[in-house]
Amino acid sequence: MFGLWRTFTSVVFYVTLAIGLGDLVGNGLVLWHLGLHIRKGPFSVYVLHLAAADFLFLGCQVAFSIVQAALGSEDTLYFVVTFMGFATGLWLLAALSLELCLSEVFPACYQGHRPRHTSGVLCGLLWALTPPAVLLPANACGLLRGGVRLGACVRYHAASITWLLSLACVAWGASLVLALWVACCSQRPRPRLYSTVLGSGLLLLLCGLPYGLYWSLRPLLNLLLPMFCPLAALLACVHASARPLIYFTVGRRPGPRQPLRMVLQRALGDGAQLGAGGLSLPLGAL
Repeated sequence: MFGLWRTFTSVVFYVTLAIGLGDLVGNGLVLWHLGLHIRKGPFSVYVLHLAAADFLFLGCQVAFSIVQAALGSEDTLYFVVTFMGFATGLWLLAALSLELCLSEVFPACYQGHRPRHTSGVLCGLLWALTPPAVLLPANACGLLRGGVRLGACVRYHAASITWLLSLACVAWGASLVLALWVACCSQRPRPRLYSTVLGSGLLLLLCGLPYGLYWSLRPLLNLLLPMFCPLAALLACVHASARPLIYFTVGRRPGPRQPLRMVLQRALGDGAQLGAGGLSLPLGAL
């Protein structure tokens, strides 16, 4: 049984490492083209920051996995730093899903009252809020090489679980409302990032949820299901790395091979420009 367990953990480790390394390239390409070569609208700003969060998560996961394998020991600090990338991506996905849903359900109100730099300001705010939201419960629960403060650990961790579940529910709920609205009520063309948001919400449900559960119930799961940690990390890497594949699939068209920049432009370049009073063109028409 011990040999079987070692074989299982080794296989999961190398599969996770291969997925992480491969899709660091995918998210890097998204960052390169969307950051430097594609004109960004209000929604593609979220996609750019989401790709940065996924790149951070995958980079930390790969680097810390190699370090742990070389040292032959685990450090909870690695898990905390890696989880910050995952949590930032969850914040950004919830914001993107909610804003796209609002833009479709309430287009006139949304376009008339949306400030010009909402996307950039909100993304910066989410990047600033994530470290304290993760580090405070981690420090109280002894994951940062400090002592465990049981009362503070329970309070902080309860708050952490609450906001994680709230963000997941916002992302899933907004994706579901958007799908139902586009299918049943809307008379306009599908928004550009419709497939991306729906695919990301489904990935979060199938692959991202176990990693969030591991953050919430880590001591219990380590005791009862020791194989849950490597499997959750593997699924979280799939969750972070599958988004570039969604972009490439949505942007591809039948026919001759097209440049990657053109494929990403078709999938992610929403092209909406913000004027002083809001969006100059209806998002649905774009």
